[in-house]
Amino acid sequence: MEPPIVSRGFLKAGHLPTLFAAFLYFDSSFMTWVLLGPLGVAIARDLDLDPAQQGLMVAVPVLAGAALRVPLGALADRLGPRAVGIAAQLIVIAGLLVAWAAPVASLDGLLLLGIVLGLAGASFAVALPLASAWYPPEHQGTALGIAGAGNSGTVLAALVAPGLAAAFGWRAVIGLAALPLAATLLVYFLLARNGPRRAGPRQPGAWRALLASRDAWRFMFFYAVTFGGFVGLASSLTIYFNDRYGLGPVAAGQATAAVVFTGSLMRPVGGAIADRIGGRRTLTLLYAVAAAAFAAIGTGPGSMALALPVFLIGMLALGMGNGAVFQLVPQRFGHTIGAATGAIGAAGGFGGFCFAAGLGYARQITGGYGAGFLAFALLATVALLSLGGARRHRRVALGGEAGR
Repeated sequence: MEPPIVSRGFLKAGHLPTLFAAFLYFDSSFMTWVLLGPLGVAIARDLDLDPAQQGLMVAVPVLAGAALRVPLGALADRLGPRAVGIAAQLIVIAGLLVAWAAPVASLDGLLLLGIVLGLAGASFAVALPLASAWYPPEHQGTALGIAGAGNSGTVLAALVAPGLAAAFGWRAVIGLAALPLAATLLVYFLLARNGPRRAGPRQPGAWRALLASRDAWRFMFFYAVTFGGFVGLASSLTIYFNDRYGLGPVAAGQATAAVVFTGSLMRPVGGAIADRIGGRRTLTLLYAVAAAAFAAIGTGPGSMALALPVFLIGMLALGMGNGAVFQLVPQRFGHTIGAATGAIGAAGGFGGFCFAAGLGYARQITGGYGAGFLAFALLATVALLSLGGARRHRRVALGGEAGR
């Protein structure tokens, strides 16, 4: 009989309070990061935004999160992820309260808010090193999968935000978002502890070496596809379901939550499977499934009943792929985990920005979203082919698993 995904050895190997704090911090931060997506229908009607502007509105927080992950990862290496997480959360809470007190009334204001929300998205470069530092290599996939499952916060945003916006207005939701962040900050302060394997400060030469590594760029591309697809969809699907299939904001948010929940739930499963059979093997299957699913979406299923199952399959592959990629990262970059997490996470965020903005511009230019989904399916195919190239090179980056 197969052992459970979370084994007894795993439960004894690390520090469960810190792992829970990392998950909760990541969860609340992700809820905040994608907040403009579930609110997008209400905001667009209020501010009269066209499809390209809507795409830009939901994409800017993703891009800001990508850019901020690199410095946040470096700070996590130098100061420890616990202190950096506390400081970042305080800044995001303050930004939300300012945006609520001085109500946003234009696209420019939304884009400025998006930069603040991007700092919440950069929490990735704090939560994963915080969890990773407590666990040995054989449990990295499971530990980082559990911590990374905090991207389920996108589910909460999709479920709750549209209803709150209908009841109180979308601007009020921005202020209300500060409440769960404050509660999470208290739990994080009490439970989180820096682990024994903290990387320590990195010198500029170490960053140059990281970015000169072919392996690092491979991982960045792999994650730009898996995580970029996940967060791009989480940010855009409420608008897509409303526009393409005529769902109301609340129903569109519920459908988005179902899709995003699938991806979030599967992240730790992907990491655990990669622990057992190898990250390259796992990703080979998942990129093939993702490419097929989003190519099918790109052909434009005629009804929500046809589209939703395909989205669920595609998001399942992306969610598991997120866990599989980060099962490999600590094996290759264990001594620069904060910097590597920041750089690779930034690439994932940049992929999400391109996907979300691309869907909006595809709708603006062509009158439909198909071209955006077909382009993403092509990228997933390129990632699949790149895994074959990585195997031929027998790089240590793929977990030292040349035959796996």
